[in-house]
Amino acid sequence: MNELMKGALPNIVAAIGHTPIVKLHTVARHVKASIYVKCEYLNPGGSMKDRVALNIIQDGERRGLLKPGSTIIEATSGNTGAGLALVGAIRGYKSIFVMPDKMAAEKIASLRAFGAKVVVCPTAVEPEDPRSYYMTAKRLVAETPDSFYANQYHNPANPEAHYLSTAPEIWEQTGGEIDTFVAGMGTGGTISGCGKYFKEKKPGFKVVGVDPIGSLYYEYVKTGRLTKPFSYAVEGIGEDFLPSTMNLKIIDEIVRVDDKECFLMTRELTRVEGLYVGGSSGAAVAGAIKYAEATGRKENILVLLPDSASKYLSKIFNDEWMRQNGFLDQEDPLGTVAHMLRARPEREVISAKRGMSIRDVITLLKQHEISQAPVISEDGKLVGIISESDLLKHLLSNDARIDGPIDPLVEADYATVTPDTKVALLRSIFNEAKLVVVKDKSDDLIGLITKIDLIEYLAARRS
Repeated sequence: MNELMKGALPNIVAAIGHTPIVKLHTVARHVKASIYVKCEYLNPGGSMKDRVALNIIQDGERRGLLKPGSTIIEATSGNTGAGLALVGAIRGYKSIFVMPDKMAAEKIASLRAFGAKVVVCPTAVEPEDPRSYYMTAKRLVAETPDSFYANQYHNPANPEAHYLSTAPEIWEQTGGEIDTFVAGMGTGGTISGCGKYFKEKKPGFKVVGVDPIGSLYYEYVKTGRLTKPFSYAVEGIGEDFLPSTMNLKIIDEIVRVDDKECFLMTRELTRVEGLYVGGSSGAAVAGAIKYAEATGRKENILVLLPDSASKYLSKIFNDEWMRQNGFLDQEDPLGTVAHMLRARPEREVISAKRGMSIRDVITLLKQHEISQAPVISEDGKLVGIISESDLLKHLLSNDARIDGPIDPLVEADYATVTPDTKVALLRSIFNEAKLVVVKDKSDDLIGLITKIDLIEYLAARRS
């Protein structure tokens, strides 16, 4: 009997999409804007990546890259893998997924439940390192016969999925009565695909990206420089390189959040709004509320909630894990960057101006007995740093010009934090960057931290 019973779907893939939109009440009651959420965590694979996985596989099949017996290989934080495994199970494909080791155990277990092979790689390595999950995935593709590399970070079918599916669905559900779309910034698929669709539909429409502290997007959008990324705990958003699937030109504003506020908001969404969501959802809502607070406008904001809480029960919803990592309300024993700045004598931030001569900058560093300085643009924004080592390297070169501008020597070997960043994180940051720049909510430079500053602060606490 081949006929389909009334009300039934032919398979689970047909259940992808058509997720509800609901209004937030308790967590957003203090802002003028009405904040709504798109519950993408209710997709059958547990995330909005089901849409991406389906489109990538259909595109691969159309182009003849996926054939019966093929093996799908992907570098994933878990959700894209789950979507690919789900669709692949229906279509008869094998799968291998490569994940960074910071991901929750539930994600690894869920992928293996679909029969997938999972390879776990270290998080704290450069993207080009052979051990990184990006490079490991590429190696496995080269070694595996008849393999298909989903390549969500550079596959146009990723943002296309949201342009063709998510955004039109939202537009139809809301009748176009939304003014601003907010989403976390990861591969860029969601914000690029949806943003493009909404801006085509409505003049003046705003697209807001949310980026975790430690990721490189925020500083790149603000300054145009690729600063040093560093490790953070929230999963599924932020990057340490620029995927080609991210269209930064579509973004009107970018909001930065830290791990603690992401996780506390995630728990609040479940406990007071009944939304059973994961950390990237908490990040997106925290960012949307910050944006609404800053603008003070009466408007309709829609936030995409990417995945469910079921993959984070051992972390975000585990009080012991939250306490051990300093994410509950008790004070971190080492304090925050704000504590560190208050503990030292107040001092002026000595900076160089873009276009200054090399001679004048050498005089500036010597006069103030400093080894490096931030470089500020004409409008007062940070554009990079200049250090003794940069100047020395230049002066030793054959074409050195001491009266030339410093602009070619300005580099991005720094990381940005906020006053709320934990001091405990600075150790790993200084493994990658020469200098830590502290910015407030308005993106204004309020302080600098060097390695010796950190040493003095820690020594004083032990004396």
